[in-house]
Amino acid sequence: MDPIADHSTRGIVQAGPGKMKYKLSRYDPAERLRTFVQHYWVVEWDLRGQEPYRQTVLSHPNVNLVIERGNTRIYGIWEKTSTQVLQGKGRVFAVKFNPGGFYPFWRKPLSNLTRQSLAIEDVFGTEALTLEEDILSRDDVGSQVERMNRFLLERLPEQPDDNVELLNEIVATLVSDHGILRVEQLASRFSLGARTIQRLFDKYVGVSPKGVIQRFRLHEVTERIEKGENVDWVQLSHDMGYYDQAHFIRDFKAIMDKSPEEYVRETRL
Repeated sequence: MDPIADHSTRGIVQAGPGKMKYKLSRYDPAERLRTFVQHYWVVEWDLRGQEPYRQTVLSHPNVNLVIERGNTRIYGIWEKTSTQVLQGKGRVFAVKFNPGGFYPFWRKPLSNLTRQSLAIEDVFGTEALTLEEDILSRDDVGSQVERMNRFLLERLPEQPDDNVELLNEIVATLVSDHGILRVEQLASRFSLGARTIQRLFDKYVGVSPKGVIQRFRLHEVTERIEKGENVDWVQLSHDMGYYDQAHFIRDFKAIMDKSPEEYVRETRL
């Protein structure tokens, strides 16, 4: 099975050095799962004889089911960065659900899962406990993808939920239209009230629409920095909808745990 031709590093902090330490591949789910699942992703590394590597990530607004030996869990959205330590040799297989795509399996507000994680059996029952070994014992990624497809297809919700498709469309619009910087703009685009949008995001996504907008725009900023672009911080602050540079710097630091200038210096060492 061939991976998706998607080499985006958005959300991967200082992605350049990481490429020397691990391999990241993405794979399409079965057609009937595409409303719910964005893609599967696989990370493989072999750092035997080397120091452990710490990879920091600014997550996307998606729930992930991460199958890792001895630590298979379902992760909600982290509002700040998180760091994973890779050591020895290993492989992780994961499901990246669409924003809103996990709700039909869990049937609880996704805001309850923000900054939290769940054991797989808490959502899919004790019969899911064998999935970790079943997936990781297979050396062929195509076989792993096929097994995960069967697992999720067997658990598809019986009743369709139109809000999942709506949330997929809303979030795709936020990715493609960089001019949307406020919830009111988003509500107007979809002919919905701002409060309705906020309730949908609380229930189906787990973070506010403002938080999703801010996250995508920060992905763009960090990607530009990592490409070595010279950034006009005053203009960038304005482009991201901030009234002044100080507020932009404050929000950047709150999420990234460092100022934009510190991030630039570390990236270009």
